[in-house]
Amino acid sequence: MVVKVYGPDYANPKRVLVCLIEKEIEFETVHVDGFKGEHKQPEYLKLQPFGLLPVVQDGDYTLYESRAILRYYAEKYKNQGTDLLGKTMEERGLVEQWLEVEAHNYYPPIFNLVMNILVSPLLGLPSDPKVIQESEEKLGKVLDIYEERLSKTKYLAGDFFSLADLIVVMEFDI
Repeated sequence: MVVKVYGPDYANPKRVLVCLIEKEIEFETVHVDGFKGEHKQPEYLKLQPFGLLPVVQDGDYTLYESRAILRYYAEKYKNQGTDLLGKTMEERGLVEQWLEVEAHNYYPPIFNLVMNILVSPLLGLPSDPKVIQESEEKLGKVLDIYEERLSKTKYLAGDFFSLADLIVVMEFDI
């Protein structure tokens, strides 16, 4: 059965698309335009009650939240395509560690910068210079930590490409 991915082909939904490609999973996309408010329509809210993107449907199974979706497919298809979780428990632990770093330290300032520098102007809303400055400072500290880590290993979790790398790289593709 073909996996359906609801959302645009950028930002968080793109993480899911790249994961499915890496795992060699057949999928189709169902475009949901967030700028037009399609993610807040009743039909979409039946799939994702918080009105966020993306959502996947895999047969009768529906899942939302991009990080949960990534982990689900990386585990479900562990022996297919690129191994995104590591081969040992220790490697898996490092993948999970760097996924948490992304979620709690990297994503928040990136999100604030994207919203204030790109999205707000598109919507005719004011940007918050204080949020921009604070986010730049927080992001700078996280990037210093990433740089230190990557000076010692080829990828974040070690010498193998993993979900930790996929998720960070996809933040830059808006």
